[in-house]
Formats: sequence, C-alpha cells, structure tokens
Amino acid sequence: MPRSLHAAAVLLLLCLNEQPAASAPLHGSKWSYFGPDGEKSWSKKYPSCGGVLQSPIDLHSDILQYDASLVPLGFQGYNVSANEQFLLTNDGHSVRLNLPSDMHIRGLRSRYSAAQLHLHWGNQNDPHGSEHTVGGKHFAAELHIVHYNSDLYANASTASNKSEGLAVLAVLIEMGSFNPSYDKIFRHLQDVKYKGQEVLIPGFSIEELLPERPDEYYRYKGSLTTPPCHPTVLWTVFRNPVQISQEQLLALETALYCTHVDDPSPREMVNNFRRVQNFDERLVYISFRQVQDLTYTGLSLGIILSVALAGVLGICVVLAVSIWLFRRKKSSKKGDNKGVIYKPAIKRETEAHA
Repeated sequence: MPRSLHAAAVLLLLCLNEQPAASAPLHGSKWSYFGPDGEKSWSKKYPSCGGVLQSPIDLHSDILQYDASLVPLGFQGYNVSANEQFLLTNDGHSVRLNLPSDMHIRGLRSRYSAAQLHLHWGNQNDPHGSEHTVGGKHFAAELHIVHYNSDLYANASTASNKSEGLAVLAVLIEMGSFNPSYDKIFRHLQDVKYKGQEVLIPGFSIEELLPERPDEYYRYKGSLTTPPCHPTVLWTVFRNPVQISQEQLLALETALYCTHVDDPSPREMVNNFRRVQNFDERLVYISFRQVQDLTYTGLSLGIILSVALAGVLGICVVLAVSIWLFRRKKSSKKGDNKGVIYKPAIKRETEAHA
C-alpha cells in the first residue's frame, strides 16, 4: 500500500510539472490594448513589437501568390472525448482554452503540437474585432489555435522566441447562424468572468471549430499578435469564415473583464485585437486559385449570383430581339416581292408594221 501511494504521489508531481509547460503564457508580463501600457507603447518594453515580420496583416490581392505545394492540413487528435476535460481560463487579455499536446497538425515540415486556443473580438457597438482583414474588411471575431514545434522544443513557452517555433491556425468569424460547436466554449464564459478565473469543461472536437474547406488557406511568416511579438509564427489563415449568432457574439463581447473580481476599477474585455501591421515586401502564399475568389471585389455571393443571372437574362433578351428583327426583315422582303407583277412590254401596232 505505501508503495502504491508513493507511485501516485510521483505521478501527481509529474502532472503538476507538466501542466505549466503545456499552458505557459506566450505574452509579456504587463501590457494592455489601451492606456499607458497600450499597443502604441508595446515596442518600448518589447522591441520585437516594433520590428519586422509583424502580424496581423491585411490579406489583399496584390500580395497573394498561388503555391501548388500547399497541401491540405491534417488534424491529428483534434476529436477529444467528452469524458476528458479542457481548462478554460480568463488570462486578462482573452478567454483561453488549454489543449493537450497529443493534438497536432500534419502537413507541415515539422510536427506542431497544440498548446492553446483563444479569441479576439470587438465590442457590441462595433462588432468588427478580427485581427486579420481581407481586402480591408474586418470580420466580427477571430479564433487562434496555437501550436509549437514539438520536434525541436519542449513546450510553447520555450518555442515562442525560436526560429520556426510556432504555428497558428486562424479562423475568421462572422455573424450569422447559431454555432453549437462554439457554444461549447461560450456557454461557460460566465464561469471565467474575471481575470484569473478558470473552469474545467467537457472535451469536444476542436476540428468542429474549423471552417468548411479547410484546404483553402493563406500562409505567411509573421509574429505573435501580443507582446512580446516574437516573429516566429507560421500563420495559416483559413479562407472561409465560420458563423456564430448575434447572441453568441454579444455574449463574447459583454461577459468578460480584464480585471480581477475584487478590482475597484473593473475594465470590460473588449476590442482585444491588434491593428493591422505593415507587410513590407513579403508575399502571402495561397493554396487556392485567386481567380476563383470573386469576393475580393467585396461583393457577397448573393450579389455575384444576381449579377450573373442578370447578365444571362440580358443575353437572352438581346438574342430574342435579334431573332425577331431578323424574321421581320425576312418576312418584309417576301411581302415586297409578292406585290410586284411583271408585265412584258407590248409594242404598238404601228411600230410592228414599220
């Protein structure tokens, strides 16, 4: 019996030692999005924030280049049983879900194991809180699933400032229909209302949080979007957004605080996104043919279909009018020929005897 207790104690200590490494914060110790420690002053404490290869960026057609070598990604271990549990935390900057390291991405040059996911959003009066933009357009929110290079480094904290250390999957979120998969996180927001609060939630398939056609994506080398802004991130931004309902978005925008429960000056957790950064001379590589992406014009699919239908109808009208005019002209010519009677000339009798 003592031997089994000793083994259990050792196992517990190992678990406690492992947990911080898997969920180690990637951001600096003190910063905020606004105020004295706001984004404009990040580079004073964290020089990389004012350096090169910074994220997020605007994804516009001038910087996009198709790359046939970008293969569909595989998501190993993403389907977590409800019998297992995730730790959901309010870290003062976002709501964070710690992920098990046996989750990893297939299709990159190294094995990238999952560390955590978190979200960025705006506020209820201006629900445009995505970090990346497409053609200058902000989406309502953005999900980041953070992975670290487990072939080279022991955990995300160690990998965060190393070359090829991190890989982040970014999901653009727009307002639309209710999303039951995202609600598996949102329904617990009230349990982590204040900074430092955390709760265990049932496991679920993280792959359900990804959009349709995940093989269509943007790929570029960038940085963490929070201090210390290390330029060590391989970004994969999915081309197609996911939808959440207006009520779900409102819950995200109003439920959380950046401050502790007993703070005399509570601050709502809103507008927790970094502004778009200069992209310099870099290129963004895309796994899809750009000519197929009609949304670069800023038109919705409904408008595009309406214009296409109007064009087809216009062509049909022109053809119908042309055929009608042709037939009318042909009919007119036949009528003119029928009305002319040819009579041969009759010589006068006097001329006949001359």
